[in-house]
Amino acid sequence: MIRESELIINDDGSVFHLHLRPEELADNIILVGDPGRVDMVAEYLEDKEFRHQSREFVSVTGKYRGKRLTVLSTGIGTDNIDIVMNELDALANIDFSTREIKPEKKSLNILRIGTSGAVQPDIPLGSFVFSHVSVGCDGLLNWYADRDRIAMTDIEEAFKAHTHWNRHLPDPYFVKAGEDMISRFSSSTIKGMTIAASGFYGPQGRVLRMPLAMPDMLDTFASFRFGEWRITNFEMEGSAIAGIAAHLGHNAGTVCCIIANRFLKSSNTDYKPHVRRLVELSLDNLLG
Repeated sequence: MIRESELIINDDGSVFHLHLRPEELADNIILVGDPGRVDMVAEYLEDKEFRHQSREFVSVTGKYRGKRLTVLSTGIGTDNIDIVMNELDALANIDFSTREIKPEKKSLNILRIGTSGAVQPDIPLGSFVFSHVSVGCDGLLNWYADRDRIAMTDIEEAFKAHTHWNRHLPDPYFVKAGEDMISRFSSSTIKGMTIAASGFYGPQGRVLRMPLAMPDMLDTFASFRFGEWRITNFEMEGSAIAGIAAHLGHNAGTVCCIIANRFLKSSNTDYKPHVRRLVELSLDNLLG
């Protein structure tokens, strides 16, 4: 039995942060960072059942071409993803009336749609990168047991050696997306190995008034190679999604619209039409 302090259930039967009840969650889930983007995705849904909002967590469940879908905003960062992924799994796999883990486990399809900055010169603005591998520079997965069971430890060691990894930083972890999710996006996106950074400025190599602990970080990340793999882009949530999903048996992945190229020092602030195209592509690939 899971204690009340470990899984907090609100008086209305919803999970503590997300304010979703088990029956309100679809098996197919789209995650977006920006709460405002939930309504944009929800424009494509029919038979919408509700719209909940609690802090940065906004959710809508409806149907796309007859298939049930939940859209949920996460806010920014892997700390929020730790909340989101654990509470989504609890909604699917814990009986809220008995507080016991269900004997038959449900596997959710979870897709994050986001924006990102490329680190390779051949990845153009407006293109879509699917993170076949997510690289966690945030340290979150290291708080859970058996992280090496799901991590690509050979690439981790090569990456740390190549970058002369700073000893004060959390150990990075490399995790693959769900194989089924990869197959759904392979033909329509660029193959990515994506850094999930723990911040927008220093952790992504941006310098304003504070110098960096790894001044050559962008160059060393961009030059890293391991067989077919290279670092393609930065974002801020995908590693925790991939890592927790792999631990808990869910099919998850991250796809991002490239709105900046850090190598070319270019960016596109008028990126919303590209994001809308990515949403349409994602709905078709996830539920088609």
